[in-house]
Amino acid sequence: MDNQWIPICPITDIVPFSGVAALVGDEQVAIFRLNSETEAYAISNYDPFSRAYVLSRGIVGDKQGVLKVASPIYKHSFDLKTGACLDKPDVRLPTWSTRVVDGTVHIAIR
Repeated sequence: MDNQWIPICPITDIVPFSGVAALVGDEQVAIFRLNSETEAYAISNYDPFSRAYVLSRGIVGDKQGVLKVASPIYKHSFDLKTGACLDKPDVRLPTWSTRVVDGTVHIAIR
């Protein structure tokens, strides 16, 4: 089955090295842009440790070459590509495929 792509926002609306939150269906999704206008990442906005929807406001960076976001509350880091918690390997967040078409970020819905 092919993915259905939902347009979210222009990539330029996301400040480099930061994230925004979007409601996709009934899911809060955190969408991140690094320094590119052609690539974005999407993971759940829900931080399972603080039980708050805050990851879009986390600190974006890398940990030993792995692109990650650190929760603004307890600072747990999550891999932007896989959703895996870098501090507790048994915890993993949902991720979404993304693409940028004509400057707009799209998310594949399931």
